[in-house]
Amino acid sequence: MSASPISYPAAAALQRRAEARLQPDWAQAALSDPATRFLISRGTSHLIRREPQTQIAFVGAGHELLAGVDPSRLVLLGWFHGERCVLVDLAPENSASVPGASFEELRSLVAVLPEDEAQLLAYARALLVWRSRHRHCGVCGAPTAARSAGHVLACTRSGCGAEFFPRIDPAIIVLVTDARRALLGRQRSWAPGRYSALAGFVEAGESLEDAVAREVEEETGVRVTWVRYFASQPWPFPASLMLGFHAHAREAAVRLDGELEDARWFDLEQLRGADEALLPPPYTIARRLIEAWVREQTAAAPGQN
Repeated sequence: MSASPISYPAAAALQRRAEARLQPDWAQAALSDPATRFLISRGTSHLIRREPQTQIAFVGAGHELLAGVDPSRLVLLGWFHGERCVLVDLAPENSASVPGASFEELRSLVAVLPEDEAQLLAYARALLVWRSRHRHCGVCGAPTAARSAGHVLACTRSGCGAEFFPRIDPAIIVLVTDARRALLGRQRSWAPGRYSALAGFVEAGESLEDAVAREVEEETGVRVTWVRYFASQPWPFPASLMLGFHAHAREAAVRLDGELEDARWFDLEQLRGADEALLPPPYTIARRLIEAWVREQTAAAPGQN
């Protein structure tokens, strides 16, 4: 059994430092520190430079973009490559711009940004979506206010005091295989010819393993016999955590339920030599699931190379 892959360089780049969120003067300290790096966002788009390479367009303390920004729109992300990093959630009506940079959505950037910056923006985007959806208390309807350096939204009505924390929606994604083939499906909205691992959200009161078995059987009629955890990937579109698995199933015919446009079994050779049009993008956990299985099968039968 192979170990779950961990992206050490990207993980090491960010220290979240949760204890620093409790400092009452954290915002003033950040704004007065010339080394602070401010990540500028408006809505769910982020300030990006495309030249000389695609990267986050951080700004420093004292930049005109920060003038007059309400401290409640600042969120302490942590320390990125050893320097304090703060998310600036610009108001939608703020039309400020920076020469040589533009506001762009993350989905189109994931494949071209450095991995550590892509993960930082995934973190920032998840917080931005959460903030936009919890402006009012879910208990009494009163406005909420940011606490804990932007990581808690608290009800402002006396006598309520409900607190809301960033949420994630767990979803499973699974590569099902039998003795020699892998089961992939496609949705109608995808590019022509593209297939991927099967996926779905975990339901209330359901274990991850049960979710894998249920989703596979619902979508394809195939029953899995064992499940093995592989790795995870944050997917902030809008707030998912993709939990990746390999699963085994006995040879079975595919029976679609209408959710997928198609699902079929692919031989090892089809996937080993597949072009980019067939497989999910390289930065996705779906692609990593497929590539890991291909490597394992190839290593198990080296004489078939």
